[in-house]
Amino acid sequence: MSQASLSALRELLTQRYDELKRRLSFRLGSVDLASDALHDTWVRLDERKEALGPIANPAAYLMRMATNVALDRMERDKRYMGADEIDALMDEIVDPAPGPAELAAARDEIEALSRVIDSMPPRRRAIFLAVRVDELSNQAAAARFGVSARLIGLELKRAHEYCMARRPNKDV
Repeated sequence: MSQASLSALRELLTQRYDELKRRLSFRLGSVDLASDALHDTWVRLDERKEALGPIANPAAYLMRMATNVALDRMERDKRYMGADEIDALMDEIVDPAPGPAELAAARDEIEALSRVIDSMPPRRRAIFLAVRVDELSNQAAAARFGVSARLIGLELKRAHEYCMARRPNKDV
């Protein structure tokens, strides 16, 4: 395509934009798609470097080019899900967050465990909380309580057994 032909096509697209958009909208059934197609046609005219020779009917050439651009876009958009398909898919996705019943059950379990921990002998409870809640190492807990790390391990084992023996749901 010669530079003169390219300039002539751009000039024609600019001058007859509203008419081309109206015709293309009627053909495609969408004003937005027609507008986008004409914009893409303008961009593609700039990309055309090959020599096409003289164009017998420039308006028909632009219309055909814009139609092809729109059809390409419609074909590409078919590969993507529509809003209705996405909504249907979202309805099928299970929410991983716990519901009200699960939250209530978890609160009950925490309260029950708290009561069990509160009923432990004081030193065992203090060691258990220091290691499991405050995240102290056995050696740090031993230094804090003035006992050996081996005794800390033994008290943790006893605390665990104490909790397991008094848990409310023994079937779990």
